Amino acid sequence: MAKDVESAEPAAEYGAKDYHDPPPAPLVDFDELTKWSFYRAAIAEFIATLLFLYITVLTVIGYKSQSDIAHGGDECGGVGILGIAWAFGGMIFILVYCTAGISGGHINPAVTFGLFLARKVSLIRALVYMVAQCLGAISGVGLVKAFQKSYYNRYGGGANELAAGYNKGVGLGAEIIGTFVLVYTVFAATDPKRNARDSHVPVLAPLPIGFAVFMVHLATIPITGTGINPARSFGAAVIYNNNKAWDDHQVLVCISSSSRIFS
Repeated sequence: MAKDVESAEPAAEYGAKDYHDPPPAPLVDFDELTKWSFYRAAIAEFIATLLFLYITVLTVIGYKSQSDIAHGGDECGGVGILGIAWAFGGMIFILVYCTAGISGGHINPAVTFGLFLARKVSLIRALVYMVAQCLGAISGVGLVKAFQKSYYNRYGGGANELAAGYNKGVGLGAEIIGTFVLVYTVFAATDPKRNARDSHVPVLAPLPIGFAVFMVHLATIPITGTGINPARSFGAAVIYNNNKAWDDHQVLVCISSSSRIFS
């Protein structure tokens, strides 16, 4: 009898779950609209996307200015593609770290859409986040143009465009795979099973997300300038308002389709 009791204890111990999946978010939750935390989260997404676009677009324009031989620049001057990738990845790391406790630190409609399909956020929250992100992106690029209009117009406004020699199919493929890498990393970094097993992971979650953005930029800057964020591409296209930027934007807005795999 004693042996039966002893043998049953390990089974119960190993059979218990060491983590708890959060309940799925309701499809529509109107109660959110009555809470200040909901609007604070939307404001956080707006400000974060504004700062993201402001810093990164300035970095892109600064690099083009410093490496423009026709205007006294040095072909090897500026931060280079590596520096631009660091600017995008570094800003995502900083902003996700700052806003994760307020809004979840999405800063990207593709990420928000993926989390919505996975029932991590409600439809209302997802839509409000996407609108806030797009408005923040437009505002961030607008600040760049307001402060440096001549450089902004001369060097393309930081808008995403297909590079010469690449067709739209190649650009679409690059953006879909790049967005998949980012959204997959977000899901892996915030997995409740991983959080329960490794208590230090939630603190470090912004780091792999930032590195994912950095690595994808290294690969796709020469092809599309790297979108992987519909708000980033949309905000730059709205302010720059160039025919080629809008034409190529049709490719870049499709990147959120890669997050459908998480539905």
